[in-house]
Amino acid sequence: MAQTVSSTLTGVAKQKKIESKEVLSYFSYGMGQCISFGLIGTFIMYFYTDILGISSLAASTIFVIARTFDAANDPLMASIMDTKQSKHGKFRQYLLYMPILIFLITIIAFLPLNLGSTAAVIFAGATYILWGVFYTLSDVPFWSMSAVMSQNPQERTKLVTYANLGVFVGIGIPTLLFTPLAEFLGGGSLNDGFFMAVVILSTLSLPFMFVGFKNTKERVKPSTKKVRIRDAVKVIKGNKPMFIVLATFFCNVFVNITLTLNIFFFTWNMNNASLMAAFGVISLVSCVGFFFIPMLTKHFFKKHILMAILVLDIIVRIVFFMSGYGSTMVVLSFMTVTMVLYTATGPLISAMLAETIELTEVRTGQRSEAVTFSGQTFTGKLSVAIAGGATGVILTVINYVPNQPQTEGTLTGLFFVIALLPALGSLIRLALMYFYKFTEVEFREAVQELQRRKDSSAEVEA
Repeated sequence: MAQTVSSTLTGVAKQKKIESKEVLSYFSYGMGQCISFGLIGTFIMYFYTDILGISSLAASTIFVIARTFDAANDPLMASIMDTKQSKHGKFRQYLLYMPILIFLITIIAFLPLNLGSTAAVIFAGATYILWGVFYTLSDVPFWSMSAVMSQNPQERTKLVTYANLGVFVGIGIPTLLFTPLAEFLGGGSLNDGFFMAVVILSTLSLPFMFVGFKNTKERVKPSTKKVRIRDAVKVIKGNKPMFIVLATFFCNVFVNITLTLNIFFFTWNMNNASLMAAFGVISLVSCVGFFFIPMLTKHFFKKHILMAILVLDIIVRIVFFMSGYGSTMVVLSFMTVTMVLYTATGPLISAMLAETIELTEVRTGQRSEAVTFSGQTFTGKLSVAIAGGATGVILTVINYVPNQPQTEGTLTGLFFVIALLPALGSLIRLALMYFYKFTEVEFREAVQELQRRKDSSAEVEA
């Protein structure tokens, strides 16, 4: 297998290796923007209910409306991005302008205004949707940059590995620092120091994002063929491998469900809600799984690496369920292993998605990086939204009763979901990968075909 993979890189690995400074700068932008994502994703519900004073039902309605809006907005924004160029490049222009806008909208979204109930709901809905628009205008170009910084598959894998690492670290910063910082600033009161903590962490994100703009470079030239917004439909219709990768990414929904239910599991099964802090540390430590991916992709196809990880995940989870939850150390050990395996799939899926861009260009004559990666951002948002809805259904099915000792059946149901449900997601992913045929071999052929077309075009012009 090592020989086969090495041979596929011949002819596409001639480009200069991306320097560590640029890779780290790319990581820096992802970390910076995800500080905002972590603030919104983790603390906005508490802000709405306990500080702004709106009901949890109203807050949930805002989230549903925002996700519905995203369903139409993400592909539209992406198709516009694929038609625009500037002196800073196709995507770097957004990395220059969006940090300030994300900084401002994040702070505005957490303004502790004294409003009436209706005005508060309107304010919350408007700022949350606007934050989503600005974040899309940053996140889609950020991921698309991985496809234009290099056409070397090994370099792309390294880029998306560090991009995923940036996401985890960025989200982890507010998770670990926000509450103690807010309580310190508020003299022991979380609510009193809440807004200033948002301002400080949002300000912290700015230099990281600007470094990402300054030190990254677009190298893959766009197609000379004019791209129209309606051409995005052809990109979507003509790329079956892209659909398979996105479906694989959507299966994150199974893990997202367990992440939401962990607090219930720790509280009732383990009788120790403070174990959530330990799980937070596990989530950060699990990033170690990222660093094995670039080494493995030098010798094995990404598809095969992903399938091996999925098989291992299924086996580990079955053993986890059979072992029970009587020992805290055993439970945390299994959670550490499964989280390392889960995080390791992120760079593989992102790298495989990036490679489908060349297939699109071969078939349509257009490089539609933004449309392709908007599929990833939208699918990620959709999986989180569905996981949120499924959590309520699962709690109802297992007869969970709030603030009451749980029955043995409910405890078993919780443990089943935590330990075994993600194995179903891994099984579905395995089936999807069986039908995925666009490996490094086909990617090399696509790149060579594009090079032949460019050479022929240059000869004609000469």
